[in-house]
Amino acid sequence: MDRDLYPHLPHSGVTMTTEQTHEEATHQHGMSNAGYVKIALILAAITALEVSTYYIDFGPFFMPSLMIMMVVKFVMVVSYFMHLKFDNKIFSWLFYAGLFLAIGVYVAFLSTFKFFIA
Repeated sequence: MDRDLYPHLPHSGVTMTTEQTHEEATHQHGMSNAGYVKIALILAAITALEVSTYYIDFGPFFMPSLMIMMVVKFVMVVSYFMHLKFDNKIFSWLFYAGLFLAIGVYVAFLSTFKFFIA
């Protein structure tokens, strides 16, 4: 087994099969398949709510509800599917800084067109 490909494995003389290596990597970094299915179902439900804003009049809560749902979906995808929940916290800070920057740019863009003024 090549140590350059698997630096996180112990350096004992024991060789591991590909299946054992995959099990170890999955166990170390991520959730079970059932966990990913639950997250996907939650994301699908939030997406259905977002689509419902087109058919149901949310009034003044239209934009805030869409922004909140967008942030929740972003955090869930980044945390679980991109494994940031299991990685170093500096990566999480970088992604969340990008999220806040994007929201700030979006709000500034909408403000220039007087979107928030009734």
